[in-house]
Amino acid sequence: MSDRQPMTSVRFLPFLALILILLVAVVATPAAQAVVLEGIGHATIYNGDLEAAREKAREAALRDVALQYQANIQSHDTMENGVLTESRLEVASSARARDARIVDEYRRGDLLRVTVRADVSEGPSCGVGRAADLKKRVAVTGFPILYPDQARVGRIDDAGEILPQQLQSDLRETGRLQVFGATTSRLFQDLLNAPTQQNFDNSLTNVMQVAREMDVQFVVAGVIRDLGVSDPSAWGTSVLDRMQRGIGMANQNRRFVADMTVFDGFSGAPVYQKRFATEAQWNAGPGASSGFASAGFQETAYGQAVGEVMAEMSSAVQEALACQPFITRVTRVDGNRVTLASGATAGLRPGDELNLYRSQQFFDSLGGTPELSDSQTRVTLRNVHPDFSNGEMPLSGGEINIQRDDVAIIW
Repeated sequence: MSDRQPMTSVRFLPFLALILILLVAVVATPAAQAVVLEGIGHATIYNGDLEAAREKAREAALRDVALQYQANIQSHDTMENGVLTESRLEVASSARARDARIVDEYRRGDLLRVTVRADVSEGPSCGVGRAADLKKRVAVTGFPILYPDQARVGRIDDAGEILPQQLQSDLRETGRLQVFGATTSRLFQDLLNAPTQQNFDNSLTNVMQVAREMDVQFVVAGVIRDLGVSDPSAWGTSVLDRMQRGIGMANQNRRFVADMTVFDGFSGAPVYQKRFATEAQWNAGPGASSGFASAGFQETAYGQAVGEVMAEMSSAVQEALACQPFITRVTRVDGNRVTLASGATAGLRPGDELNLYRSQQFFDSLGGTPELSDSQTRVTLRNVHPDFSNGEMPLSGGEINIQRDDVAIIW
C-alpha cells in the first residue's frame, strides 16, 4: 500500500501573500455588476519586435485585471512519509473584460510595461474566452402544434408561428446573437416523436440543410405539445355552464407544454433540449382573445404564465449558446489567403486569430455528420467587412489541405 497521501489544507509562507492579496481583491469587488479596473503587464522586446511585445504585455495586463475582479484559488499539496513532495497553487478567474484599452505605456531598454483599463464583469462559468464576446448566428424555426384542435378555444391556432417569432424578437433584443427567422418552416415531420433521430448518432440531416441554407451556426426548433383546457365541459354554451364559469365553479385552467431543442448546424447534433410547461386560468371572455399574442390573450392569467415561460425559453437559449465556441465557414482559399463567412456584425476585428479545422466526410457515410480535424494552423484576420472577413495563414491552403467549406473556430 502506498504511503502517498493528498493534503489540500496545508499552506506555506511563499503562497500566503499572494493568497491574501487575491482574496482581498475578490471581497472588495462586486461580482454582479461591471466595474472599471486597471491592470499592469510586462513583456520583453525580442529582435526589436515592439508590436509582439505590446500584445504579450496587454495579455498579461488583462490577466491582472481578471484576477483583481474574481479569482478562484486552489492549493494542492502532496506528502509522502511526512515529506512534502509536491505543491501546486492554481489561480483562475471567470471574469470577462470589455472595451480594454492601453492607457499607459513605458519602455526601458528591452522591457515594456503597459497599463490596461477595461470594463470587467462576471464571465460565463464554462470558461469560454473570446467566443463569449462574439455574436453567433442562430435561426429560429416554427413550433408546430401537435394537436391543432386544442387551439380552437380562444382561436390561438397561430401559436406555432407567433411563439418562435416572439422568441426570435427576445433573442435579438439581447444584442448577443445574430438571429434569423424561419418561423414558417417546419423542421420535423413526425411531431409525436420529435426531435426525430434520422441518424444513428442522434443528428438530423434536415437541420444541417437549414443551417447551410441560412448560413447559421445553430438552429432552434420545437413542438407545442399541449394547449388544451383542463375541463372541456367547462366551456359549454348553456346557461348553467355560463353560471358556473361566472361564480368560479368551473375548472377554467389551461395547459401549455412545449419542447425546445437547440441544434448545432454543422453536425446536426442537439446541444440543448428541454420541456417547458405551465398551467393557469384561461379567463378570457367570449371573443376577447383572437390569436396567441393578442391583447386579450396577454390579459389572461394563462397568457401571462405563458409569457413567463417564453422568457425562460429565451434565457435558456442564451445560456446554452454562451458556452459554445464561435464557428464560421471558410468560403474561399487563395494561396495563404482565407475568406470567412462572418465579419464585423459578428464581433470579429482585425488581428483576431481563428483555428482552422478540416471538414471531412467519408464515402460510406456521405449524409452523416462531417468530422472536424485540427489543421494546427490559424488564420489572422487582416480585413473585416460587415458580413465577411479575410486574413492570412502561415502556409498555403494546398500545403495543409484547407479549402472551401472547412471551418474556423474561436474558443
